[in-house]
Amino acid sequence: VQLQASGGGLVQAGGSLRLSCAASGRTFSRYVMGWFRQAPGIEREFVAAINWSGGSTLYADSVKGRFTIDRDNAKNTVTLQMSSLKPEDTAAYYCAAARFVSRRTNDYDIWGQGTQVTVSS
Repeated sequence: VQLQASGGGLVQAGGSLRLSCAASGRTFSRYVMGWFRQAPGIEREFVAAINWSGGSTLYADSVKGRFTIDRDNAKNTVTLQMSSLKPEDTAAYYCAAARFVSRRTNDYDIWGQGTQVTVSS
């Protein structure tokens, strides 16, 4: 499977953005999907993950209650709805695929390119 992230942009603090990740290939539904982010000079960090069916999700504490991950296996897409954005959410956001739900970067085998999110104060 190949991944293509989109939807990043510039938004004011308190605003919302919706990121999408489109997957190619017929095995999308077999993968756990995750979102990670990386700010300059900082290690890539886990944001959210969703299991193959969409019935189980996992969030970083820093985004819990503000971000929502979802997937549509019929459309081969996973989305990250981000609300109440803060300047500290500024980063390049990456979607990734794994065989099991994990917060660990190394457990994700397939990565898309990043999409930049910038939150102004």
